[in-house]
Amino acid sequence: MSKKDIHVVPHKDGWATKKEGAGRAGVVTGTKAEALERAREQARRENVEIVIHKKDGTIHDSDSYGNDPHPPKDKKH
Repeated sequence: MSKKDIHVVPHKDGWATKKEGAGRAGVVTGTKAEALERAREQARRENVEIVIHKKDGTIHDSDSYGNDPHPPKDKKH
């Protein structure tokens, strides 16, 4: 079973977390910062990536909380 990334997306009531492939939002919050914090908590538990969207729905950034198959080349471990 593959792990599903968590998206932080705009919602009619503010911002939401949404697991990849899900039909409904997981958590709806008033601010993007709140949604991002909830997504981080969940991503740490599930070892998945967060995909952060802009207000227009396009992807802004992503953070990995699991075993990243493509780690940044500027980071040395």
